[in-house]
Amino acid sequence: MSIVRNIAGIAKGMSITFGEMFQPTEVENYPDGPGPLRGAVFQERFRGAHVLQRDEHGLEKCVACFLCAAACPSNCIYIEAAENTAEQRISSAERYAKVYNIDYNRCIFCGYCVEACPTDAITHGHGFELATLNATNLVMRKEDMLVPTVAMPGELAAHSDSVK
Repeated sequence: MSIVRNIAGIAKGMSITFGEMFQPTEVENYPDGPGPLRGAVFQERFRGAHVLQRDEHGLEKCVACFLCAAACPSNCIYIEAAENTAEQRISSAERYAKVYNIDYNRCIFCGYCVEACPTDAITHGHGFELATLNATNLVMRKEDMLVPTVAMPGELAAHSDSVK
């Protein structure tokens, strides 16, 4: 009796397979699609390349607390801390990450670093084109991951006055 049930299960699975074989193929139009993502569609919980965020004043949010590196199961995050000075302010706290590297050769995109960060400095972005033939290109540095500085409206006016 169990042999008949096994054969019936295999036949049911194969009928679904054969039914799908004759349906038209549905594909996303990547890389030639319209828009900035060129046809790529992201799901709500997509975990792409990491992004280091800035606060509303343009300072880095990372305070070099090392919690993201401690939470990483693959040990792919390397951080070196440095002290902020009154003349050179990088972050709003006492310390900042002088060096912040993520080795994507080892990263498993688990999201533990994002969850561990108390200042929400590191997040997952929408970067998905990470493939390369050279493994050294997969070590992302702080400069590669940091969000560009957005000039404040007052800074734009001051800059336009100095240009004239």
